[in-house]
Amino acid sequence: MILNLSEAEIAPLLDYGELIPAMETALAEFSSGRAIQPVRNIMTVEEGARYLGDMPAITEAGMGAKLVSYYPANAGTEFPTHQAMIMLFDPISGAPLACLDGGLITEMRTAAVSAAATRHLASEKASVLAIIGSGVQARSHLQALRHLYQFDEVRVWSRNPEHAAAFAAAHGVRTMALQEAVLGADIVVTATGSREPLVKGAWLTEGAHVNAVGAPLPTWRELDDAAMDNTLIVDSRDAVVKESGDVILSGAPIFAEVGEIFSGDCTPPRSSTTIFKSVGLAVEDIAAARLVYDKAIAMNGP
Repeated sequence: MILNLSEAEIAPLLDYGELIPAMETALAEFSSGRAIQPVRNIMTVEEGARYLGDMPAITEAGMGAKLVSYYPANAGTEFPTHQAMIMLFDPISGAPLACLDGGLITEMRTAAVSAAATRHLASEKASVLAIIGSGVQARSHLQALRHLYQFDEVRVWSRNPEHAAAFAAAHGVRTMALQEAVLGADIVVTATGSREPLVKGAWLTEGAHVNAVGAPLPTWRELDDAAMDNTLIVDSRDAVVKESGDVILSGAPIFAEVGEIFSGDCTPPRSSTTIFKSVGLAVEDIAAARLVYDKAIAMNGP
């Protein structure tokens, strides 16, 4: 019998304490070649407004695929910009196991990957966090990073001042102007749909760490060339050179995949300014889905 799980049923089964190490394991497996995953196929429904992606992967823990719609035109409407479903199969027998709503899984696994990267790349004494953007990923990144750090100050900036003010009130953080938010921050998260660079390298503190998770199309950017001219870590070399405008348009050299860092195969200088550019991988979805499935079965039985 195939298990069907809604977002409401998935929510109590996901927590960052388990999800962050699960993402480290999945990405180390991916970078070592122990997972099978092609670069996602993205079909354009309407240029700049509506897209559909299919993301299959086979890992040691699970097999399956995510179908995800990315509709930036939905911003400000009742519908989220990202909506998804994940099908999970048993990698040994090939039997279908579960069909899961992919919204919350996508939201939390993305933040968990950034948190894992931050734990390996940022200063252990990081105390100031700047979040550029005030949407779903801004919220999830704040939650995931607060799981690892006790920040003295959290700053937020959004192109919509009302959204920034609401985010600040909901999460006990401060709104700031863009440059002011970035200056002096130990950790910066960029989670926007920007089509032009927002964050300048000249603003980054030496030794700061940036998690860049927005601008998900080849012509869109969040970071300028000076920001990208730091130690660049990516989730997938193959994916970012096809999907990330920040990487493609800057021509920045890639230092390593984050999975290589998780496995200990590669270690950047701890004092360097680091950029983690994430486009999101199917192995992350399968690992998170398997975590949810196993917990659901343990709690409720087959």
